[in-house]
Amino acid sequence: MTLLQLLAVGLGGFFGAIARYYTSQKWNKTEEGQLPYGTLFVNLVGSFLLGYFASSSLNEIYMLLLGTGFLGAFTTFSTLNKELVMLQKLPLKWIAYFTITYVGGLSSALLGYYLGS
Repeated sequence: MTLLQLLAVGLGGFFGAIARYYTSQKWNKTEEGQLPYGTLFVNLVGSFLLGYFASSSLNEIYMLLLGTGFLGAFTTFSTLNKELVMLQKLPLKWIAYFTITYVGGLSSALLGYYLGS
């Protein structure tokens, strides 16, 4: 890995983390039992964009910047699972969040992949 590649991943990750933090602060409600819409948004949009980039002819350095860096930091698997644990006392919301996230994420990635090719 070259210095330019490392910088691309780092720069993309910096901005992706800021964008995720901002989105979470704006859209995730702190009341118990509320769906974390910010996390849902970043994961669905991130899945779509990564699928799109994966099938496009994006230059390697841009894939590192946008795919690995930005979207790697923008999306979040660990926060998603923490939120699922927090929703376990509300089975219907847990099922809805789990289903929307995983079915929606895969569907978004597939849609992005086909639109990008």
